[in-house]
This record gives sequence, structure tokens and C-alpha cells, in this order.
Amino acid sequence: IYTGAISRNCELLAQRAPLCAVLKADGYGHGALAAARAARAGGADWLAVATAGEAVALREAGIDGRLLVMGAMTPEETGAALAARADVVAWTPEFLAGLPDEARVHVKLDTGMGRLGVKEAEGAAALARAAGERLAGLMTHFATADERGDDYLPAQIERFREWAVPLKGERPDLVLHAANSAATLREEAALFDMVRCGVAIYGLDPFQEDPRAHGLEPALALGSWLAAVRPFQPGESAGYGRSWSAASPTWIGTVPIGYGDGWRRALSNSADVLIGGRRYPLVGTVSMDNVTVDLGPDPDVGVGEHVCLIGSQNGETILAEEVAQRLGTINYEVTCALTPRVRRDLV
Repeated sequence: IYTGAISRNCELLAQRAPLCAVLKADGYGHGALAAARAARAGGADWLAVATAGEAVALREAGIDGRLLVMGAMTPEETGAALAARADVVAWTPEFLAGLPDEARVHVKLDTGMGRLGVKEAEGAAALARAAGERLAGLMTHFATADERGDDYLPAQIERFREWAVPLKGERPDLVLHAANSAATLREEAALFDMVRCGVAIYGLDPFQEDPRAHGLEPALALGSWLAAVRPFQPGESAGYGRSWSAASPTWIGTVPIGYGDGWRRALSNSADVLIGGRRYPLVGTVSMDNVTVDLGPDPDVGVGEHVCLIGSQNGETILAEEVAQRLGTINYEVTCALTPRVRRDLV
């Protein structure tokens, strides 16, 4: 985990608007504590998580400053979040009524995401006014910010603006925030008083292309090592189900990583790795603890050599976005799927 990259990404994003760095899901698989420290160093004014437990863990590790819990919580979880000195999000009168006077609350308008929030602007305004001095911010979330050129994002921005700006006129101290990473990079009208960036602070592209095009630096490299190199004759197979067999004489390398580490089984026969700066195809079925790669008929690599699954090696790069494309998913899922068994080394 390149913590300096997280800091520099935050510095870049904070040039657009005050930054709230999103650390949910263990910092999108990068490690929430390390990401929090790096984000603070990069100028993030706020931090955000999804759950009370995530907020408590950050506080217990000594992370200070403004912290927002964005998700739904039970009464017990709400108490834990407030004890951790976190702001919370309200969208029902019942939740608001249970908050003490010293709580800091953000009212959420559902402008079109369709998950959480008050759907009607009038009801959301009434809830905001009922919060009184507890009200710290007004927020929404965008559904299609990562789909360039759509007309849904502008409509959501306008609906939020029509609701939030008059309320801020009544309470100039309120923080208006709506933009995720994609909206921050795409649309100046979405910036308001603060942006909530998650995937971009880790150097991942919210548009599923190349983060370097936005000046972002990938903060995660995933590696393993060659544990075995063995000759295979035509017809010999590797892995469960014999989904691959050698068409001609070759050498197969075994790499100790698998779906138990988050390297998904759907990558069977559909991924590359880097060894010595060269690409080699993953062949055979991904198992829980191992994958196999085709090293060719005359390999110049041996046991013990470093294997790069995500990252750069000798000028060649495999991005998380490439892995996501092979899986038919998004880069968020690739990094979030990495299990605790994968050691996070901070660089």
C-alpha cells in the first residue's frame, strides 16, 4: 500500500473542493487506519465511514477530526457512533427524535439514488429544521456520476440545489455535500461545500478506465511469488476440473494466491500476471490457495521470483481496472474483495 499515493491523490482532489475522504470497507481494501492517516496528511478535512464499528475503530486508533457515519444504524450502533464523536445521517423523524442535543446530524435528501434519504424535498426540509442546532450538514448521493454525458446527474444536482441552498441561507454554517469521486472529477456544479471521495483517493478510476489520466496514482499493488516451476507435456492439466491442459510442451508456475485471498475464481483462464516485467497468462481454475501460470516452453524465471497481479513491474502495468474488466465488475469490488489473509505492507 503506497500511502504517499493516497496523500497525493487527496491533495489533488482537495484542489477542487474541501475533501471528505471515504474509508469504508477497510479503506476499500487498502487498510482504513493507514488510509486515514495518509488522507489527513494529504489535506482531507473530514473522514467518512459506513458503519458505527468503522468509526469506533478509527477513534480507538487515535484518529481525530470530523468523522461522518453515512449508513443506517440500529439504536445501539447510533449510540456507539455518537460515543465515537461521529456525525450521523438522518432521514426519518424517528431517528432524529432519538438523538441527544449534543449530536451532530446531516439530513439526506434522496434526489434519485433510491436507497436511503427523504424522498420529498418538503419533508426533508421539515426534518432539517426539526434538527435545530444539531443540524451540521445537508447531503445527497448520485446514481450515475460515473456515466459521462448522462442527463440524470444534472437533474439530481439541480434537485439538491433547489432544496439545500435555501436552507443554507437560513443556516450559513451548514455544510452541503453531494459529490462522490466521479462527480468531483466530472462536474463542477456538484462540488458545493465539500466532496466525498472514496475510490479516487486510492488512485482508482471511477470511470473504470485509467486513473493516471486524471493525475491519480494507484495506491495498491498485489503480489505473490513463484512457489513451483514444473514441465508439462501435451495433454497434462493444471487445476480443478481440468479446465486447461497443455497443447504443447511448456512449463507451469504455481503461485500461492487464490479466492481465499480475494483473487476471484472467475479469473480462471482469464488473467495475466507479471514476472520480471513480462506478462504470463493464468491457466487453469483458480483454487482457494493457488493459481497456475503458463511460463512457456523455455522460461527464464524460477522459484522464488516475485509475481505481480496488480501493479507495475519493469515498465509493464496491470491495473485494478483491467482485472475488473475481465471479471465484468468494477475496480471497487476488486480491492474490497482482498481478504484479511493478504498482508498489507505500508510503503
